[in-house]
Amino acid sequence: MPAALPKQAILVVNAGSRRGADLFDEARDKLTAAGIELIDAKKCKTADSMERAVKQAIKRAPMVIVGGGDGSLSSMIDYFIGTDTVFAFLPLGTANSFARTIGMPLDLDGAVQAIATAEPRKIDLGCINGDYFLNAAAMGLAPKVAETVPHGLKRRLGRLGYLVWAGWSAANFNAFRVKLEGSRRTRRMWATEVRIANGRYHGGLELIESADIKSGEIVVQVVAGRSLVKLGWSYLAAAVKLRSRHQTVREFVGSQFRLSTKPRLRVSIDGEIGAETPLDISAVADAVTVAVPSLPG
Repeated sequence: MPAALPKQAILVVNAGSRRGADLFDEARDKLTAAGIELIDAKKCKTADSMERAVKQAIKRAPMVIVGGGDGSLSSMIDYFIGTDTVFAFLPLGTANSFARTIGMPLDLDGAVQAIATAEPRKIDLGCINGDYFLNAAAMGLAPKVAETVPHGLKRRLGRLGYLVWAGWSAANFNAFRVKLEGSRRTRRMWATEVRIANGRYHGGLELIESADIKSGEIVVQVVAGRSLVKLGWSYLAAAVKLRSRHQTVREFVGSQFRLSTKPRLRVSIDGEIGAETPLDISAVADAVTVAVPSLPG
């Protein structure tokens, strides 16, 4: 019989996420109605205040429920490493890629019920230059879009806003050289995008189907070549599940990699701009305990 989740928790919500400010009161009330005893509930307007709230919550409660988008969730996961506190979450962002990876419902009612009936499971994390992440990182066009997309466009249009801005940004984007060093081989290639995956979803699309948060390995997926048309086709083929979608990328699987680029590029880690190449990449097995929706039957 699977272990049960703690029934006591603290809720910490990023009020700057796409739906966080609007849904805070409703989320708190619905969690209580679902049988979760909330010791405290905090709505945070800045990254610093959210960091402080999560750190304090981990010391006070057996489970902390974080509400926010992929960037907020990934930024907070570092503080759960080495603790017995269960990480639970409400997906309140734009793409909600990690929620899709573990099968968490994207609507508030569904997510609350999933937490109320979830099971605690150890999952892997990815790590880039000492920064832990939940789902996926990328470099190339995606970080450029994430760094420059107007906040109003993202807030009003959600994922469609990203796509609109991606089309605009592609006009001034150039391919880059990649050097990927694994345990046995070094590979060099041109690329328009590199995806570093612990989970299957990136930007709300299932792009890295071979990634597994329980494998102890990381997947580096490269859209090889210099053609932006091929990059666009990679996204389209993945979105509509064409049989040819696997032919648009090259994949490398392992527990550790070193990746460098010419020119040097910044990496987007779960939607937030992070380190600049070169990158030391690794998988950290069974790093944290997460509230995962129960499997049917």
